[in-house]
Amino acid sequence: MRFPSHTAQLGTSPVRLGLRANWEQFALLVAVNAFVGATVGIERVLLPLLAERNFGLASRAAILSFIISFGLVKAIANLFAGRISEHWGRKKILVVGWLFALPVPAIILLAPSWKWVVFANVLLGVNQGLCWSTTVIMKIDLVGPERRGLAMGLNEASGYLALSAAAFVSGYLAGALGLRETLFWMGEIIATLGLILSAVFVRESLHHVRFEAQTTGGQQRSFLEILLLTSWKDRALFAVSQAGMVNNLNDGMAWGLMPLYFASQGLSLERISFLAALYPAVSGGTQMVTGGLSDRTGRKWMIALGMVVQAAGIVLFVAGSGFARWAAAAVLLGLGTAMVYPTLLAAVGDVAHPSWRASAVGVYRLWRDGGYAVGALLAGSLADVLGVRWAIGAIGGLTFLSGVIVASVMSETHQRVGATQ
Repeated sequence: MRFPSHTAQLGTSPVRLGLRANWEQFALLVAVNAFVGATVGIERVLLPLLAERNFGLASRAAILSFIISFGLVKAIANLFAGRISEHWGRKKILVVGWLFALPVPAIILLAPSWKWVVFANVLLGVNQGLCWSTTVIMKIDLVGPERRGLAMGLNEASGYLALSAAAFVSGYLAGALGLRETLFWMGEIIATLGLILSAVFVRESLHHVRFEAQTTGGQQRSFLEILLLTSWKDRALFAVSQAGMVNNLNDGMAWGLMPLYFASQGLSLERISFLAALYPAVSGGTQMVTGGLSDRTGRKWMIALGMVVQAAGIVLFVAGSGFARWAAAAVLLGLGTAMVYPTLLAAVGDVAHPSWRASAVGVYRLWRDGGYAVGALLAGSLADVLGVRWAIGAIGGLTFLSGVIVASVMSETHQRVGATQ
């Protein structure tokens, strides 16, 4: 059954599934997600340095506390975004998410202590959980089952390319404007534009998912059933959830420790900004390819190999020193992330029925973004006890183990590929 050819009537307008049939709204959502990524991108370089230089924090665990608060709140917001959007609609959740972003830059600018920065990242976590989750869910709603991998590749590419660009630009601007001032002006402009696009131009996509659910039959499940299936009972969804968690565990480490590690090695702010931007730039640029590739080759081995490539990149960061070696490590980490990120989301869409897919995406993203908190806590604690190099190396080992779990446990989820195996 090829869903993009199906239509249903909604008032006077037909509801159609497919990327081509919904390209205007899809492109708009890609742009919105770019603003979501840029909102967090401005913190990738500046906040760890702000903690050390402006607030005088020496403990790595204390510095990474802003990532812990961000990750925990974002994980919970993901869960609620998926479930509530099935009843309230996607657009309302998206707009509310942007409202949480607006005060964040001002709080950081005026913060008298580090606790205020941590609180600002609580609000940012709500913004990221609500906005990124709903843009993902809305794109899955629009395209139907045929080109889900490509859709997720485009979604994640837009977010991570914008994150990379914001990290790079913020590092350079901070040299002229200052750390806090750069965070304020860039943050307010990005959040305001994202809110306007979402409130004025984005249209509700709940009608599309209801139409797809009608064409595939009903599979109503309680929220507890969905939570257990996605977290543990379904082998494919379990493999996806743990891989997502470990992926963001190493991303939390890269966000919090890498700028401090590079600074300790004597790199300038401009070079630190380049390295911090290179990994998400490679990831974002190649996800447009890897997402679509998983539609043809399958999800399982793309995920497993992606985790191994990530592990190799992380180990390379501490296997030697030098700007060229670190740049190569960032490229490897970006390529591995690109293989994994859109493919994980596409796999959840493969397995979950349309009637409870948004909730399954929310549960998956609960575990995935919980990895930020776990990664920041683990990396910070290990860095304080054993040193930064050992902390980075340990995260690399966990990433490799996650790839082994995917290879051992996960079944292929893409029907066209799985049918031939």
